[in-house]
Amino acid sequence: MELLTAIIIAVVIVSLISFVGISILVIRKRFLDKIINLLVAFSAGSLLATAFLELIPESYENGASLIFVIIGIMIFFVMEAIIHWHHHHNSDDDEHMHKVHPVVYLNIFGDAIHNMVDGAIIAASYLVSIPVGISTTIAIAAHEIPQELGDFAVLVSGGLSKKRALLLNSLSAIFSIIGALVSYSLLNRIQSAIPIINLIAAGGLIYIATADLFPRLHEEKNYKKIIVQALGIIAGVVVIWLLVKNLAE
Repeated sequence: MELLTAIIIAVVIVSLISFVGISILVIRKRFLDKIINLLVAFSAGSLLATAFLELIPESYENGASLIFVIIGIMIFFVMEAIIHWHHHHNSDDDEHMHKVHPVVYLNIFGDAIHNMVDGAIIAASYLVSIPVGISTTIAIAAHEIPQELGDFAVLVSGGLSKKRALLLNSLSAIFSIIGALVSYSLLNRIQSAIPIINLIAAGGLIYIATADLFPRLHEEKNYKKIIVQALGIIAGVVVIWLLVKNLAE
């Protein structure tokens, strides 16, 4: 019971990282409008880096087939197509609903899956030993900071208010607790499935970055701002790369 309590506390601490977006709530809307594309660019870079530098290599080394990356991309493609169809045929002409870009729902879904996997990994690490569990918790928490900040930016740029984006981003973090509890109860089965789930999540991250975020960035025509966006993408990649590199050492 003490071990389960330690696992839950660790997962809750990591989940609270989603509230990093609250710092943006105090930023004036005018300034937020100026930096939102930069944050979206940073998010695109961090999503791609997370997929290619962390999720895919780790899962591939554990024997999972890369076909699951393609499956993940197709799952998110079909999901977005369904969301678009639903919006087009929805008889309820709610303006707010039509303002929300489908990437918002995809991002929340993808983040929920990612958080569930994080929770499962944390629980599994604590079952190995307390020191391993603590180091894993710190590693995942450090990784969540840039990711959750980028997710918040995507939700806001997708049409949500800052408060609603923070709420939904925080609710998706609850799935890490679910993942931890399931992992704790059914560790043997979950461990074998984690590489596959990671690859599917990687496919989702790649789809969101390339099919949704990049096209939104392409709407910018000012070459100076385009350069800034490119630097934002590079920054997202570098931050995740440094985290992965340091954790590997």
